[in-house]
Amino acid sequence: MATLNEKKTCSERMENFRRFVWNPETKLFMGRTLINWVWISLYYLAFYVVMSGLFALSIYSLMRTVNPYEPDYQDQLKSPGVTLRPDVYGDRGLQIYYNISDNKTWEGLVTTLRTFLTAYTPAAQHLNINCTSDTYFIQDTFDGPNKTKLSCKFTSDMLQNCSGITDPTFGFPEGKPCFIIKMNRIIKFLPGNGTAPRVDCTYVGDESRPLEVDYYPVNGTFNLHYFPYYGKKAQPSYSNPLVAVKFLNITRNVELKIVCKIIGAGITFDNVHDPYEGKVEFKLKIED
Repeated sequence: MATLNEKKTCSERMENFRRFVWNPETKLFMGRTLINWVWISLYYLAFYVVMSGLFALSIYSLMRTVNPYEPDYQDQLKSPGVTLRPDVYGDRGLQIYYNISDNKTWEGLVTTLRTFLTAYTPAAQHLNINCTSDTYFIQDTFDGPNKTKLSCKFTSDMLQNCSGITDPTFGFPEGKPCFIIKMNRIIKFLPGNGTAPRVDCTYVGDESRPLEVDYYPVNGTFNLHYFPYYGKKAQPSYSNPLVAVKFLNITRNVELKIVCKIIGAGITFDNVHDPYEGKVEFKLKIED
């Protein structure tokens, strides 16, 4: 019993460990002969080679089935979303409040519009082409540079009085502000069923109340030659068409709720689960 409980010294333990690593009497390395270690190493080498090969084959097979130009599933994107610039979000959605006599309250809004439109300068659009047709721009081949599809130009001057060129303040100091409506992209989406979709802005809950608005381009339409969109890989220089809305008769010192809808076949704006599908609602208050 005393022998079992006898504690080994540090040197004895080191000696036992050394003999475990290499036993000169039995020629065992860590409890196995050299040939055993060779067979074990070959087994695991073959095992991991096969596993790596199967993994690579599965990835290759998956990538062969993936279309690099178009997502396989788009069932949740039947109708495009709509965004507004400038976009100032409050506790309950988009809220644009400013005072025409206090330039600090609207200079940030103007800067947002200027920054947004930098992507629509002639220099930024130099890779795109001038399109004059009012029909869908269907492309079955890759005629653009580096095997891409062509994209139509949209430059800020098409927004006329809301381009920031003739009026760098976009009408904010006069109480007649410009807002920009953008329809989000959906690959191969053909809106309007041959008729250009348009923007229509009204007061929420009181559509009969007159809202004096100027739309740019004329009639607030998205020209059909910007559709369909073929995806980022196929059209790397594509730019969304825009519609600018200039409000002319906004009542001062009153919070107004406005909705801008996209009117066109294939575009819905009554989805209660997505308040930005086919429309954008916002609150506007101009103080003096």
